Amino acid sequence: MIRKLILFFILISFSQQSGAQHSTALFDDSWVSSVYIQLPADSLAWLYANVASDQYLKSRFIFDDGTARDTIENVGIRLRGNTSRYAQKKSFKLSFNQFVSGRKYQGVKKFNLNGQHNDPTMIREKLFYDTWNRCALPKRRTTFVKVFINNAYFGLYTGLEELDKDWLARVFPENAGNLYKCTYPADLKYLGTDQNTYKNVTAGTVSGGRAYDLQTNETLDNYSDFVQLVTALQAPNNAQFTTAIQQKLNISGYLKALAMDVASGNWDNYAYNKNNFFLYHNLATGKFEFITYDTDNTFGVDWLGVDWATRLATNWVHPTEPRPLATKLLAVPEFKTLYYHYLDSITRFIVEPDSIFPRVDAMKILITQAATNDTYRTLDYGYTMAQFSLGFSGTVDGHTPYGIKPFLGTRAQST
Repeated sequence: MIRKLILFFILISFSQQSGAQHSTALFDDSWVSSVYIQLPADSLAWLYANVASDQYLKSRFIFDDGTARDTIENVGIRLRGNTSRYAQKKSFKLSFNQFVSGRKYQGVKKFNLNGQHNDPTMIREKLFYDTWNRCALPKRRTTFVKVFINNAYFGLYTGLEELDKDWLARVFPENAGNLYKCTYPADLKYLGTDQNTYKNVTAGTVSGGRAYDLQTNETLDNYSDFVQLVTALQAPNNAQFTTAIQQKLNISGYLKALAMDVASGNWDNYAYNKNNFFLYHNLATGKFEFITYDTDNTFGVDWLGVDWATRLATNWVHPTEPRPLATKLLAVPEFKTLYYHYLDSITRFIVEPDSIFPRVDAMKILITQAATNDTYRTLDYGYTMAQFSLGFSGTVDGHTPYGIKPFLGTRAQST
């Protein structure tokens, strides 16, 4: 009997150390799972003292979906984001393959934990991606999780899959093309034919780096396809431009993404703020795909003193700075008509109150208890639970002048 017990505990220990996976619910958003992270106290202190660093530290990762519990050793953890790194409620990136080459957990190598510190409702980013998925755009998987670090509750987080080669393989026919992460000031303005010119455009982020940052095929570091795209955007007239851009870009994909941005009030994007998008060179079609990301400044959030609920859908693009991808496409009548078609369809059938409000209500019910217990949620802007509720139905503060529902109603009428 003693031998059997010893064997049992050895097997359990081996299962935990080898990272045996019993849960399949990492992106099941019908409930709120729990993520436990354990690391030395001095490692956690180092992360908080070096907010601009992208260095991963070792941790133990535990995922508990309520019915199954997995333990993975030597998982990398670092801070993520830009200005959010300075928030009291931090956001994190987890890397399952940082210290164990090639390792995945439930099919992903990396998992993002976004704190949503500036959203009183904490659902805007996930609501955007849920809506994006309904528009038949490249699917993003997101979920809500409760995060515990060294057994202390750090609050409710949005869990998001990484945009990497695994994601590319899931949403496109192939994943061998160049994937560019584009951040401020990524306006796609033509700067000549020299690749290095584009590589030297510096991102306006805490950690710096490239504004057009190649995420795949980094060893080759070949930006020739990117140069061809921005060159096509410079064709001098509509006929030449139409021919050139149709060969280089999935036009309907971009116009649908733009319509989604306008319908949701996503201003921290390419068209207005030259920020927060990916470009993927899909080798199966030979064309670039446009993917929006980092979408917490949506559905009524504002930092620029603009009324995004009533801003004209015909005048969304930044009025004084170059945005050739948007302005050149919308100058072509057939493309402009297609954009209006997408915007009309999204407004009437996807973000229309009767369609989207039940989803908003369900998300609120799902997360309320986890949000109530989240003391980190209050540290940056002092949001109370009354303001949590108001964030769905009314004005909260200067940068949240619209609750989600009033915004959607006003935006739909305006559009």
